Amino acid sequence: KSKQLSMLRSVCSHINNLFDGVQKKFEYKMRLVYAHFPINATITNGGKTLEIRNFLGEKRVRTIVMLEGVKVEKSTGTKDEIIITGTDIDMTSRSAALVRQSCLVKDKDIRKFLDGVYVSSHGTLED
Repeated sequence: KSKQLSMLRSVCSHINNLFDGVQKKFEYKMRLVYAHFPINATITNGGKTLEIRNFLGEKRVRTIVMLEGVKVEKSTGTKDEIIITGTDIDMTSRSAALVRQSCLVKDKDIRKFLDGVYVSSHGTLED
């Protein structure tokens, strides 16, 4: 019985999220955090692709393709901030997770090297 109630509640939450996404859109604000080498984020393909350059001074270009129905744009007011928006909360949050995972520090002490792209806030976009 409790399993059925939890499944029902999950379905209700999913339907409510679908309504919220169509009416308001979901938004994830992400900050580019760096200590020395400035991370350069370039948005290409009309907001469908994000290219991250100069992460920890590396020459490698990290290309993140946004999932279906998700757009990325640079914040106008804040420096080093990108905004990911979309109607589907699952696709929007997964795109934010892809950006976050693309800039993980490898083979270094992660307590010292805090560079990366982090989610600063998320929620619905109020019109």
